[in-house]
Amino acid sequence: MSSAVPAPRPSTAQIASDHFPSSILSLLGQAAFVWDLATDALAWTGAVEDLFRDIPASTLATGASFSTLLEPSRSVRSDALLNAAAAVGPGCVPYRIEYGIRVSTAAPVCWIEETGVWFAGPDGRPSRVQGIVRINNERHAWDEQLLKLSQHDPLTGELNRAHLIAALAEAIEESARFRTSLSFMLVGIDHLARVNDSFGFDVADEVISTIAGRIRSRLRAGDQLGRFSGNKFGLVLKNCSIDDAQIAVGRFLAAVGGEIVPTRSGPVSATVSIGAVSAPRHARNAEEAINRAQEALAAAKHRRSGSFSMWRPNVERDTQRRVNIRVTDEIVAALNERRIVLAYEPVVSASSRDPAFYECLVRMRTDDGQVLLAPDIVPVAERLGLIRLVDHRVLELVVAELSAAPDVSLSLNISPDTTIDPDWWAGIESLMLAHPSLAQRLIVEITETVAIPDLDEVRGFVNRLKSLGAKIAIDDFGAGYTSFRNLRALGVDIVKIDGAFVQNIARSADDRAFVQTLIDLARRLGIKTVAEWVQDEESAQLLRDWGCDYIQGRLIGLASQRRPWPIAAAAAASLARQAVY
Repeated sequence: MSSAVPAPRPSTAQIASDHFPSSILSLLGQAAFVWDLATDALAWTGAVEDLFRDIPASTLATGASFSTLLEPSRSVRSDALLNAAAAVGPGCVPYRIEYGIRVSTAAPVCWIEETGVWFAGPDGRPSRVQGIVRINNERHAWDEQLLKLSQHDPLTGELNRAHLIAALAEAIEESARFRTSLSFMLVGIDHLARVNDSFGFDVADEVISTIAGRIRSRLRAGDQLGRFSGNKFGLVLKNCSIDDAQIAVGRFLAAVGGEIVPTRSGPVSATVSIGAVSAPRHARNAEEAINRAQEALAAAKHRRSGSFSMWRPNVERDTQRRVNIRVTDEIVAALNERRIVLAYEPVVSASSRDPAFYECLVRMRTDDGQVLLAPDIVPVAERLGLIRLVDHRVLELVVAELSAAPDVSLSLNISPDTTIDPDWWAGIESLMLAHPSLAQRLIVEITETVAIPDLDEVRGFVNRLKSLGAKIAIDDFGAGYTSFRNLRALGVDIVKIDGAFVQNIARSADDRAFVQTLIDLARRLGIKTVAEWVQDEESAQLLRDWGCDYIQGRLIGLASQRRPWPIAAAAAASLARQAVY
């Protein structure tokens, strides 16, 4: 009886050859392998020689020798098998990994995608692995490009804002740890808006890119440059004292302003202003450094274009900020608690002295019973961004007064910000629709400087108000630069002549000539005139003789919170409820 001879076990190389024809894999730029984990033998198809041309065959012969080439970790392949086993269980388990291969420290990384399955041995653990590898440099190049784009500004190639701030935070932390100093600078391109308007945004982009390159060329190794915003760059200068910063600024200013910027539309002259702060000495974190560099840059620009300012502690500035915070809290509390009230200043006919209308001036009652006047409230509210809330409340109070006193005309002042506030427009339109007859007795005063920046925008503002039935007055006329031509274009109803010119007309020939000329020109344009700050009877007589329509000031009566007109008891009760609620 003859015994059967068992068939010989195929070699690892034979398995690889049987499962993966070399010619097909070679055409696809791939190679197949079988990895016997018991012997660590690694057998490849013939295509591996084309795939890994610079790697010796001996290095590819075992898993251990092949792993010496792998990045980021030598165990990336074995770890993948163990993780797959833990996740899926014993049996035929698929897996997919990516890793890099570097032949030498000077050689570039070659990225590999490996896909395969492993088969379990008697103990249920991986025993044999079969798979395919292919070079995947294109995808990693794309990933690296995406990473670069996510970290860098596409126009200049420098760090974008997010990564600039991250670099700044890391540098401040490092400086604090090692007790060194750094300078953070904000470099602002002066008058870039003019370049946009004159030549177009594409030329402005050329200017931005060129300036970035010039600044980059003056940096030391280790310094970092990023684009902070449209016209600002941020610089992180490590190991840089205040004295070093002064020297560096000279390099940057000279690099930018030393020669013109060539563009497709011709040469453009450009300068930059720079604000800087020393950290961690004067800025303990990135947010503080940015805020203080912004302050320094604003100070530099205020001084003149192309200048530099280093942030330094300032007791007066810090005190003013604490005052601003306190006043902000007081204004918000006064608005919430209905402690914003009105005072009424009469405006009378220059000839008959009969009341024409009353100017409503804002007042604020404090917790201790004091009353703050408009000059104490309005400038701070404008500076701190609260003026729109104040103007909303004043509008509500004025409309309530008009509703309670049907024979009274009132005027109110609004700030420049309110002229473009959609919420204020929504408020006045809803109030006028609810009380359509009130608009005829409402005068809205805007300061002369509002009309200067954008005449078309202010014309639209005036037209919308006049369509509601209200009248428009230009306040403090003569203090700014609005021409009578613009007044005619705006179609205003009243011009209020700035009191600084009126108060001395009885003693100043220059003021008399100026005021008389304004009154005469306004009359020719059909615009009524109001003279402010009338102090004495002699001035009032002069104004009447010159043809001024209305006067107001100390001679007539200053503003008072007491209503100068009678109202019915029911109306008074309604106003009291509104003041509380």
